[in-house]
Amino acid sequence: MLVLSADVQDRDAAKPLLQKVRGKLPRLQVIWADGAYAAITSWVASNCHWVLTTILKPLHLHSFVVLPKRWIVERTFAWLGRYRRLSKDYEVNPRSSEAWIYLAMIHRMSRAMLRC
Repeated sequence: MLVLSADVQDRDAAKPLLQKVRGKLPRLQVIWADGAYAAITSWVASNCHWVLTTILKPLHLHSFVVLPKRWIVERTFAWLGRYRRLSKDYEVNPRSSEAWIYLAMIHRMSRAMLRC
């Protein structure tokens, strides 16, 4: 995970994030992303040896449509937003935000393990 200030575009932060996790995720083969990341597809293939697949909204649709794989990210953001500390951006230091996200996901995973 990589938390940056709001003035950094997501596509610009993708390269440092992928460099950070390269070698730590041996089973990773495919990354799904939205159209904003199409510009770094060749960089990901040459530097990380992964396939970056962009999920695009059909051009003829002008209303809401559930896109494959993209709902997983939106669902995760919704889960995180249910935690009071993550519902607003209270933190000054991005490392604090990152720590709270880790805590929220640990809580979610431990609750899911108890249900099994």
